[in-house]
Amino acid sequence: MAADPLQNLSGPGKPLKAEPPDAAETAGLLRTGRARLQDAANPALSLESRFDLAYNAAHALCLAALRRKGWRPGQRYIVFQVLPHTLGLGPEVWRVLDKCHNTRNLGEYEGLLDIDERLVAGLVEAARQVDAALRRAAEAG
Repeated sequence: MAADPLQNLSGPGKPLKAEPPDAAETAGLLRTGRARLQDAANPALSLESRFDLAYNAAHALCLAALRRKGWRPGQRYIVFQVLPHTLGLGPEVWRVLDKCHNTRNLGEYEGLLDIDERLVAGLVEAARQVDAALRRAAEAG
């Protein structure tokens, strides 16, 4: 039997820590992620606001997927990189989220928020795919 890839990412100096799932925490992450994702599609908001909302929606949804599996991240970005293991999503999703994480960091820490409509639309679509995968996982039990 193959080792659990998430287990391989846990331990001293590694980005994941085992922690039992918490249904209330997961429900809260899903609620806030879905609300932000809906708001991110509002064209009346500035592009920067829509990016922030979509990025934070994606992060909350990816964190919910990781927490459902019984893990807590030690680093913010890891929730995107483990999507193949938490929800079975491929690089077409997590690479967009990883790029947006890097874009977010440049904006937050260096004031260089280089975004456009295409990037925000891709981010919203990636977050929607995460949400759809979470819904399928919940239906499957």
